[in-house]
Amino acid sequence: MPGATPPTMSQVIEAAVGPVPEGVSLPTPPSFGSAEEERRYRKEQLAAGFRLFGKFGFSEGVAGHITVRDPEQPGAFWVNPFGMSFSQIRASDLILVDHEGNLLHGNRPVNRAAFVIHSEVHKARPDALAAAHSHSLHGKAFSSLGIPLDPITQDACAFFEDHGLYSDYQGVVSDAEEGRRIGAALGPYKAVILQNHGLLTVGRSVAEAVWWFITMERSCQAQLLAMAAGTPRLIDRDTALHTRSQVGSHFAGWFQAQPLWDQITASDPDLFG
Repeated sequence: MPGATPPTMSQVIEAAVGPVPEGVSLPTPPSFGSAEEERRYRKEQLAAGFRLFGKFGFSEGVAGHITVRDPEQPGAFWVNPFGMSFSQIRASDLILVDHEGNLLHGNRPVNRAAFVIHSEVHKARPDALAAAHSHSLHGKAFSSLGIPLDPITQDACAFFEDHGLYSDYQGVVSDAEEGRRIGAALGPYKAVILQNHGLLTVGRSVAEAVWWFITMERSCQAQLLAMAAGTPRLIDRDTALHTRSQVGSHFAGWFQAQPLWDQITASDPDLFG
């Protein structure tokens, strides 16, 4: 996170549940014995992410995309086929595209905007394994205001001084230069608000990127509701930064997504197909 040393996994867990008794364990990100094993896992996570986007109502026609780097080809990423419903995507449906737009795996086209945005975001952020973008209702409504999220709730503090604002909307993204400007606006942050467009989040795992998108969308909704009702009171900077260290780390993002992952894999087992 910008301006701070990220907490360790054990520090995040202890902040949430206190000292963990001996013999008690919590889920942690997996490790892999081969690139093929890791590729399968990333694709299954990506398919689950799309199913979650479908459940949360983040689809808007053919707009929206989530990507994850290939473990053997960091200059290529897996993405949803153009025009396929989020709620029906399986791991086997995903296509592989390189940063030049070449289709490396699959038989369906890639969304031009998905390629332009995500190729440049992945180039700008080699640390980001995954990126998520969709035209969610409250994200696009909030983006029209051209302002950042305020620290008015505990959840919003995950994004305090950790999200950018891209204010140069020029229609549907179709050229690499605009993708580069979006990557620059994202900077070192976990998210960027694309003015008059929507939200984009990144993470070191699909689960993390998807969780940041879901909770940022809800934070946009909360701020819109609060602003409609009156003048929200801001959390002070020191408290907001401290709260960010508790709920805004890479591991916290991954861990908070796990209940959703358990739900979607139980309800939609066909996503593994």
